[in-house]
Amino acid sequence: MKHFDVVVIGSGTSGQSAAMELSLEGLDTALVESSDRPGGVCALRGCQAKKWFYEVAEIVGRSRHLRGMGVEAEPRVDWDRIRAEKDTFTSTVPENTVKNLRGHGITYIDGKARFLDENTLEVGDTKIGAQFFIIASGAQPVELPLDGSEYLATSSDFLDLAALPSRIGFIGGGFVSFELAHFAARLGAAAGNVHIIEAAPRPLRPFDADMVAGLVAASEEDGIHVHTDVSITAVEKTGSCYRIKMKSGAPLEVDLVVNGAGRAPNIEALQLDRAKVRASQDGIEVDMSMRSSNPQIFAVGDCAATTKLARVADREAQVAAGAILAQKQGGQAPFMEYRTVPSVLFTYPQLGMVGKTEEQLQKENIDYWKSQETGLTWPTYRRLGMKHAAYKILVDRDNRLLGAHLLMDNTTGVLNTFKQAMIDKVSVAALHRDNIMAPYPSRESDILYMLAPLLD
Repeated sequence: MKHFDVVVIGSGTSGQSAAMELSLEGLDTALVESSDRPGGVCALRGCQAKKWFYEVAEIVGRSRHLRGMGVEAEPRVDWDRIRAEKDTFTSTVPENTVKNLRGHGITYIDGKARFLDENTLEVGDTKIGAQFFIIASGAQPVELPLDGSEYLATSSDFLDLAALPSRIGFIGGGFVSFELAHFAARLGAAAGNVHIIEAAPRPLRPFDADMVAGLVAASEEDGIHVHTDVSITAVEKTGSCYRIKMKSGAPLEVDLVVNGAGRAPNIEALQLDRAKVRASQDGIEVDMSMRSSNPQIFAVGDCAATTKLARVADREAQVAAGAILAQKQGGQAPFMEYRTVPSVLFTYPQLGMVGKTEEQLQKENIDYWKSQETGLTWPTYRRLGMKHAAYKILVDRDNRLLGAHLLMDNTTGVLNTFKQAMIDKVSVAALHRDNIMAPYPSRESDILYMLAPLLD
């Protein structure tokens, strides 16, 4: 039986981060990967891959907003060329992943892992023991209990299409559906024939309701129909098309149906019960040091019952590695902090948030004050022809940030300022003062206008 100090399961961003950090600290580290394309969802089929489509879609979206303001025509786009550029990047990821791991002194093991007991894995016919394990097995598309589910494409299938169909239906009103729908509506689908179908009363539940309403309005104006309170009964194939049947109303006929209902933790094959690791449908249960119910086994990234974002996964990997090093070498184990995790939806406009929503504060009976405006008419957005830009800033009785919610075209940059202010516990007055000399005029300099109503 082979034995290591640490074995990491999964070669996504969090698995690589943890393995490299531990190997650099001198621990004998192995990484097990079952896929024939190592590298993880983020690089191959998620956050990195999708941005090849987003960059072009944003240019098209901005051009549409500027029609009649100096832009006379939209750019012509070539979906297959975008896909090919994406593939040029992703095709190098598997080989580079393995090469990078081995270059850091990490033993790379190809195969499917399953626990035999609390201290032993089996990969193929090989038994592998370790003092510590880090599970970073990621997630996989949620399987929908739906007649005709075999006809549903995944988000990966969508990003690999050689040509974009004219009519597309996205099942589920979350991150995946909204981002891919915005790509489709700007990169070749027929106007008015992109549909998002959500079973709940409103889509994008984790985000602020007012900001979501603005995004839905902007989406509708760009030809994306958002259907809510809809119960799908079946998907039927009719020739080369598909019919999405619902409990009420006429069925939708489309050329492609995409399962955008999200991802579920990829943990079923691991036999976690043999390792005395507790898990639920949300993932592996962990404490704030990413330690599972078995103190020698950690879980990070999308397989853990935590916030499922790539950079969060990287930070979780750092925390897990730090906790292992603390246990082996002495010292205080680090802890995760989820309070200031930013989330951004790469639609156009971008929707983003950090901290708590107004609804959460009300449920938790937390006193708050807010600055809010929708349909911003500041010159920043008038110059873009953007009608639905909006913001909401929430603060506590000490005038420190509880949450920031943005709908605009440079949400990522502006949101990061608010994120850092929350980490540093900066007061609104100090944040306003420190941003007076922001590059002007810019989205960042608009922070002054957002904060002004909250000044004493």
